[in-house]
Amino acid sequence: MTRTTQALAYARSSALMSRADGSLLGLETSGGLTPTGAEAHPTFFSGFLAAPQAAARALLAVADVAAARYTDPTPRPLLDPVVTGNGDRLRFESFSGCCGVYARLDVLRDGLDGAETGHGTTNVDVNNPLREALSRMTGDSPMHLRVGPDELAVTTVDGPVVEKKVPLPDRWLRGFAEAQVATAGFDLRAELTGLEAVRFLRTLPRTTGRASRNATWMVPSGRTLRPTTRPTAGAVRLPGPERLTALHRVLRHATALRVYSPAGTGHDRTPSAWEVELPGMRLTLTLSPDTARGFSGEGGVLEALSTQEAAGDAELISVLLAWEPTIDPTELAERSGLPVGRVRAALVRLGTAGRVGYDVADAAYFHRELPYDARRTEKHNPRLVNARELVAAGAVRLGADTEPASVTSGERTYRVGERAGRLWCTCAWWAEHQGGRGPCKHALAVRMVRRGATADGAASTGTAAIGSDTAGGAR
Repeated sequence: MTRTTQALAYARSSALMSRADGSLLGLETSGGLTPTGAEAHPTFFSGFLAAPQAAARALLAVADVAAARYTDPTPRPLLDPVVTGNGDRLRFESFSGCCGVYARLDVLRDGLDGAETGHGTTNVDVNNPLREALSRMTGDSPMHLRVGPDELAVTTVDGPVVEKKVPLPDRWLRGFAEAQVATAGFDLRAELTGLEAVRFLRTLPRTTGRASRNATWMVPSGRTLRPTTRPTAGAVRLPGPERLTALHRVLRHATALRVYSPAGTGHDRTPSAWEVELPGMRLTLTLSPDTARGFSGEGGVLEALSTQEAAGDAELISVLLAWEPTIDPTELAERSGLPVGRVRAALVRLGTAGRVGYDVADAAYFHRELPYDARRTEKHNPRLVNARELVAAGAVRLGADTEPASVTSGERTYRVGERAGRLWCTCAWWAEHQGGRGPCKHALAVRMVRRGATADGAASTGTAAIGSDTAGGAR
């Protein structure tokens, strides 16, 4: 797994401190982007939390996911969540080490006692002593939340700092992008009251290490969800139910549970999102289609990354973003002069750089700036890299009219055709996944050639072979 290391420098460690008028939760920030540019220690919020205990437990749930690896319980370094200020809310995000669970806590204006927040994105320090202090919290005495340094911390920024070196596998960045693409196609499938939500979640197994690979299906039944071992119409697939363990942190504060997934028959292996509503907040866990299947390999971003105009469109759209809590593609289309379809493709591309996310509750994109480089994502996405190599080598020969195209790769030639608007291929990758994990490299290369990509600036009609399809090369 390709890794880079990111150094996070904090003015001091985050801490929960007692005061005469309640308590202060001071979350220290590392370098981040704001409307005025990069800042070493940006401040996004200073005010009171409307539901302190619920907020503390929800923040712990986000930290739980950041510390988890559901395919391997081996202890690993704690990763610091990302926080984004969107003017009317704070969003805390994390990803599990196995890339199979994406967690987000949205603290809305009502949860912040109606106060406004700053704009920008940064990492926040969530250390072990802070986790222990938050876990010991009882009651709901007033709590002041500060995201970013106070005046005292600012005056000591040049002094000793708390530095963490965090390993960042490239597949985590791809996971953020793929989760955004997947959730954009979700529908609300079930909604439970707070009481029914608590009853239902307490019936699920909790993880004591490695999550099971078994899947169950949840069918809406009256006011609750009923488990079944077989897929049925209207059912939501729940693979590795132990991956929802982090939600147990907030059960006593839950006011509702909403479940989102793509509309379907229940037979498909699809991701799902489980949103617990809290007073002034929403805590959402998005699960990959299988316990051993991370979001990073889903391939949902490949079509958007492969278009020739996507890079320019993304650059144009990025200029128009201003940390909006909800992004309206139609409005962006009017402002940019681009068709809505190209705007959506540009948002997907921006998502590969961590610059936009998707909120299923609002059914809308939102702006944030994760500390990643989109070029890194493309470089380490093997199907995209291989497809471009196939095009450059002239390995694609388009068929006449509705005839399948042919792609020569290694010693084999594959046929690629189209059915109901989706490309199919005769390679082993397609036979295994049937398009459920995005296009194979052959189909992607055909799509690129049809859009005008050429080898050496000429029409791509050659059949030169490239590479080898052994050891997974047919993907």
